[in-house]
Amino acid sequence: MLDIRVVRENPEYVKERVRLRGGDHWMLVDKVLECDVKRRNAETEKQALSSERNSSSKLIGQMMKEGRREEAEELKKRMGEVGDRIKELDAVATAAAEEQENLLLNIPNMPHDGAPIGSDESANPELRVWGTKPEIAEPKDHVQIATALGLLNFEDAARISGSGFIVYRGLGARLERALINFLLDTQTQENGYQEVGVPFIVKRECMYGTGQLPKFEEDMYGLEGNSMFLVPTAEVPVTNLCRDRILKEADLPVKMTAYTPCFRREAGSAGRENKGMIRVHQFDKVELVEICRPEDGFAELEKLTGHAECILQKLGLHYRVIELCTGDVGFSSAKTYDIEVWAPGQGKYLEVSSCSCFTDYQARRMKLRYKDADGKMRVPYTLNGSGTALPRLYVALLEQCQQPDGSVRIPEALVPYFGAETIAPGS
Repeated sequence: MLDIRVVRENPEYVKERVRLRGGDHWMLVDKVLECDVKRRNAETEKQALSSERNSSSKLIGQMMKEGRREEAEELKKRMGEVGDRIKELDAVATAAAEEQENLLLNIPNMPHDGAPIGSDESANPELRVWGTKPEIAEPKDHVQIATALGLLNFEDAARISGSGFIVYRGLGARLERALINFLLDTQTQENGYQEVGVPFIVKRECMYGTGQLPKFEEDMYGLEGNSMFLVPTAEVPVTNLCRDRILKEADLPVKMTAYTPCFRREAGSAGRENKGMIRVHQFDKVELVEICRPEDGFAELEKLTGHAECILQKLGLHYRVIELCTGDVGFSSAKTYDIEVWAPGQGKYLEVSSCSCFTDYQARRMKLRYKDADGKMRVPYTLNGSGTALPRLYVALLEQCQQPDGSVRIPEALVPYFGAETIAPGS
């Protein structure tokens, strides 16, 4: 959540930045300040009355020793009223603090000052392109390719789970497993991330910690009355490994990577972009998470984005990088780069990774802090990125590597994991 001190000291700036996202979240800022004033006034009066009560307690004892019983009784009566007022102020302060926190939880992060201004994805600038589009005459899409080669079965998935699910078969399942191992090995052996294995179910407070709740609750798969959730991304369990903790500056940056399946109810609008495995309810992903000093945050975002890009470069897949504008950047993010891989069968780019710096927004929600070299308590920055999401990587690989004879060429870097150089009809 936003730092209440920043909101208090620069309310117009906060409203201006949040307004750039679109919507009316910026209007909550004034309500936050109203709660803040109410809470602080109640706490100030409470402190003054508590001080008065402590002083009076000593005075009552002195009066009793001196035989000034009537005065002592009168002062006791007065302190009884003070005690009642303190209880009232406690309730006022607690209610104001709870309302203030709830409001802050519903205000998105402020976009980075350098973020492109715009209302939707049409304003996202293209930053760079890697490689060239493969020249394929009449390219087939991944559904045609996978069906012909017996890699995927959507009908079986629909029979057992409904639409928006996938069954991998034979070499199709081996290819998925090979990609997961390739992704994890690259990030751990070459880019310095520690692999972690995490639960696929998280507590409700963890979803609040990384910003999925309260805004996106209807998109999640809840359990036990929504007190727990299937993970929508490994970002949630991995980042929350550090919740309610005080780290040492010497331990930063913390860099972790994890494979998890991801579960999301939202399947987008009907149409071509949802065909096959492009948008599904359950998918595999390898996530990159970093916790670092605030002064390093945006430089680390550039590095993390490069670590996601290197996957596509190793596989020889053509892609581009765009920066999300203020109206398209995610709820908790201050700055985001999307990596989009080319899918010839779709005739379009598909987002395969989203790399974000959340500033101190998530850390405040998780009560994550660290002590700097001077022993001062500070709030770190958190970052994450897909390294990468498997379905669209799978799509791009099949479509970019398709051959005229109906086979699929396996990229050289993936051959040691897959165990063959091609997937051919009948293999």
